Amino acid sequence: MSLAERQTPQDGPARGRPRSEAVERAIFDAVMRLLEEGVPLAELSVERIARTAGVGKATIYRRWSGKEELFVDIVRGAELPDPELPGTSVRDDLVVLLEQVRRRGLAQRSSAILHSVQAQMKSSPKLWAAYHSTVVAPRRRLGLEVLRRGQANGELRTDVDPELLNDLFVGPVLVRSVLSPDADLPEDLAERVVDTLLEGLRPAGPRPGRAAS
Repeated sequence: MSLAERQTPQDGPARGRPRSEAVERAIFDAVMRLLEEGVPLAELSVERIARTAGVGKATIYRRWSGKEELFVDIVRGAELPDPELPGTSVRDDLVVLLEQVRRRGLAQRSSAILHSVQAQMKSSPKLWAAYHSTVVAPRRRLGLEVLRRGQANGELRTDVDPELLNDLFVGPVLVRSVLSPDADLPEDLAERVVDTLLEGLRPAGPRPGRAAS
């Protein structure tokens, strides 16, 4: 399945008039067509996108405040959806979260367009800030919620800052996925990272639900 075929409009706040999926599909497809033709993000003006999609500029602005918001929607739609956490234990939730990071790394490696767009986004402070605030930050908050819950119910040590804990868990998978594009991303990577770190992060003494021997 191509990246364009994976695009789906994201749910979110209403933007002016009721949305038309057909119109949004035409706009998304227009952006993907231009990217596939090698047009850099910086040269993708709203006017050019509208002309390619066969719509007016006002149609785009009714749905997005500008091209940065549009690009974020497109990249988010191309990525894998956020997973549903099992909620059975901090270990299970962390494995699911890290597995999603691993799978995103694999998806980015397999899509030249997605890889190029991600790299171009980082070179645009405004675009990267928009992507970070709407996509990256919510994912980080979810990880922090899991870790804080683990500290509150006794599954994790409470003397370690949750922000640091999050970096410790996500860092190894991000290094392999982003900083080392040729590194192996085995199917059991998430479990290995979580289980290795939990050995040093569990509180001393009996584990929750277990009586002391």
